[in-house]
Amino acid sequence: MNKNKTEGILYICGTPIGNLEDITLRALKILKKVKLIAAEDTRHTKKLLNHFQINTKVSSYYEYNKFIKAPHLVEILKNGQDIALVSDAGMPGISDPGYVLVNLALKNNIKIIPVPGVSALITALVVSGLPTDKFVFEGFLPRKIKERKRYFKSIENEERTIIFYETPHRLKRALKDMLEIWGERRIVIARELTKMYEEVIRGKLSQVLTEISTKEIKGEITLIVQGRIKKKGNDAIDFLIKECIIEGCLNKLKNQGYSNKDIIKIAQEKLNIPKNLIYKKLLEMKD
Repeated sequence: MNKNKTEGILYICGTPIGNLEDITLRALKILKKVKLIAAEDTRHTKKLLNHFQINTKVSSYYEYNKFIKAPHLVEILKNGQDIALVSDAGMPGISDPGYVLVNLALKNNIKIIPVPGVSALITALVVSGLPTDKFVFEGFLPRKIKERKRYFKSIENEERTIIFYETPHRLKRALKDMLEIWGERRIVIARELTKMYEEVIRGKLSQVLTEISTKEIKGEITLIVQGRIKKKGNDAIDFLIKECIIEGCLNKLKNQGYSNKDIIKIAQEKLNIPKNLIYKKLLEMKD
């Protein structure tokens, strides 16, 4: 635990998202040895600590006291005591107030050590069956319908797999908004992961909405949504035509005295588009 240090270490400590047996041996060791555990919900964390017979002192650090409590915790660290930051589930700092403490600790040159653990978004992603090579995590969806629809519109062209968190009582409405704005897409609802009532629902948006329409959805929910699929065809060419890039290029070459044959050759190399499209555009310009 670095006995010769003058300042404490802030451990960012992953905890189980459901099944208590998912905690790492290293995390247990850290939770036992630190002077203080900063917890999002002390009651929730004490259940974990009691299960593993850990008696470390616990202090609350959550959304509504983060700006007041973070400076206090940093002072403890500056006085040479180690602190473990934990959330209710998973890795601290992901859609929770952990980032405030981390940033303040960094500004005060406090050493920060991550103690990796389970993450709901990664756990859901790897069982989703959707592409995992490129993905984006968007946190919790906006609560209000207008804001949520506006938000869906703003990311409708995202081609990577998209991961959200959502609450049970807003889930159905959110999926309806998603279908309205994005149209049909593959989606996965991962619910209560690693727990007794774990459930993973896969299918197209309309199918999943029908499946859950008569169900009462409960528990922690992670949504994995297929990104926008690129349209087949000549999207890039259409864009060039729309923006008049082709016409501007051809006019410039004409003004420089090139023959149509040379213009077609040069434009093809510069714009990476078919010869017949360039020739057609030259005819249109001539007319």
